[in-house]
Amino acid sequence: MILAHTPDFPDLADFGHDPWWLMLAKAIGIFAFLVVTVLAAILVERKAMARMQRRLGPNRVGWHGLLQSLADGVKLALKEGMTPFGVDKPLYLLAPIIAVVPAFLAFAVIPMGPSVSVFGHHTPLQLTDLPVAVLYVLAVTSIGVYGIVLAGWSSGSTYPLLGGLRSTAQVISYEIAMGLSFAAVFLLSATMSTSGIVAGQHGRWYVLVLLPSFVIYAISMVGETNRAPFDLPEAEGELVGGFHTEYSSLKFAMFMLAEYINMATVSALATTLFLGGWQVPWPLSLIGSLNSGWWPLLWFVLKMWCFLFVFIWLRTTLPRLRYDQFMTLGWKVLIPFALGWVMVVAVIAQATRGMAAWTSGLIFGGVGLAVTAAMVVAIGRVVGAGSSSIPDAAPPDPSAPFDPFAGGFPVPPLPGQVLPVKEATDA
Repeated sequence: MILAHTPDFPDLADFGHDPWWLMLAKAIGIFAFLVVTVLAAILVERKAMARMQRRLGPNRVGWHGLLQSLADGVKLALKEGMTPFGVDKPLYLLAPIIAVVPAFLAFAVIPMGPSVSVFGHHTPLQLTDLPVAVLYVLAVTSIGVYGIVLAGWSSGSTYPLLGGLRSTAQVISYEIAMGLSFAAVFLLSATMSTSGIVAGQHGRWYVLVLLPSFVIYAISMVGETNRAPFDLPEAEGELVGGFHTEYSSLKFAMFMLAEYINMATVSALATTLFLGGWQVPWPLSLIGSLNSGWWPLLWFVLKMWCFLFVFIWLRTTLPRLRYDQFMTLGWKVLIPFALGWVMVVAVIAQATRGMAAWTSGLIFGGVGLAVTAAMVVAIGRVVGAGSSSIPDAAPPDPSAPFDPFAGGFPVPPLPGQVLPVKEATDA
């Protein structure tokens, strides 16, 4: 039987009344959910990449390699934890903790379902909510980059330091565009509460009316998590391993854990802001029983995993961008378009005040498609700019004397250059 049903949307007044044991159960449940998601994501990533590259992937440990992620975790835990000489030991040991703890904290305000009954207590499927919950997520995830920066600084090595500096520039560049994409959502939903944003998408997901914001956020979240093709802070072809070059054993595993949890967090936030959160997609939304109770938890997880699969897909198919392309994309394309789109949303929202929802939706959708098309063209020009845009260096003059310390750091000679012969001196 097909029934029209309005889901039970929680609001800010529904939080803060749970007994202590229920709040503890929610916190443990979120922690377990994230750990299981990381184990599953590593396995799915290796399997999917192998399938795309015509390989088998892990297939030895467990049924079809199902326990491979668990085996890798045990292997990392049993490896010798080495601490190189010359490191700033307190910061070196603290950096992985700073990277992983904020990754867990950010998920506290993510709505995973409506209000349900748990042992007679009516409670939302969300740990807590705030009037500025989205800003809380931005603040907490920004703290995580300190772990990467401190890891590079405390290692006392050149390549980790370069990786940490790259991560700093990356976060600054792409968090501006990400924050501006959130501003359009705030204007349309008139709230910064995550549960309120989900409730505002009942009957109309924001991806349909705020398409440029969705595209900007989708690109920014890849740069925010240091994933390919934006994995410049740990580019193995340039920086060996980047900020975690000098880490091993459980300390290295904590950086991996933080990376995959951040992937899950930004995917869950994209689901919350643009894909209706835990709400069931149309036409299944016409069946009332599928949009209430515990069913929405399933829709939330499926939407989140769609974004996680895109992360895997990008890593398998796209090469890493040059650093100049990466910075140009952030500062000259995403930020200007995000700022302009916020102004357009404010003007349209004011001009369509009092109009029917479908009329304003058509206006938002039409203008959004035009802006998105222009942005895609600009992105294509930046990403498609080849090495021809970089002037060729002049060939070395074999007759000119070569000084390996001219730039302050020792460099090997180029073809045609020879190291100067050190003359012997009397003692």
